[in-house]
Amino acid sequence: MDINKVLEVLPHRFPFLLIDRVVSMTKPEGKNRVGYKLTAIKNVSVNEPHFPGHFPDNPVMPGVLQIEALAQAAALVCYHEDTAPGFQVAIASINNAKFRRPVVPGDQLIVDVEITRDGGRIVCCRGEGRVDGKVVVEADVVATVQHVTK
Repeated sequence: MDINKVLEVLPHRFPFLLIDRVVSMTKPEGKNRVGYKLTAIKNVSVNEPHFPGHFPDNPVMPGVLQIEALAQAAALVCYHEDTAPGFQVAIASINNAKFRRPVVPGDQLIVDVEITRDGGRIVCCRGEGRVDGKVVVEADVVATVQHVTK
């Protein structure tokens, strides 16, 4: 999935688009989406608007933005071409969030998400972010999937 498709699926734009590229997507055959996996990249740049205030002498990517990167990847893994018109994902809850180490400018945050439960409109994903192979953030993301017609 290239950046143009990411921009088509997600409503987010700079500075809140936190997925730079999807590097892999696996969709096993089956009736539901359990087992769908996605790996994405977020390149962390010192030029991002939150760093001057978080923190001036020691810039660290805010944890809430790390979780948002997981949530955006979860929205992408829920996407299906057959449901493209009017596709929307809203985050219902974040559970079991853990922050293991700081994410700083220059890091490449690798985001992995997998659908663990598919209830149709309610989808549960397990998300994990890594830098240099080490887990930096993890959480369970519960999302609602809707198809809105205008």
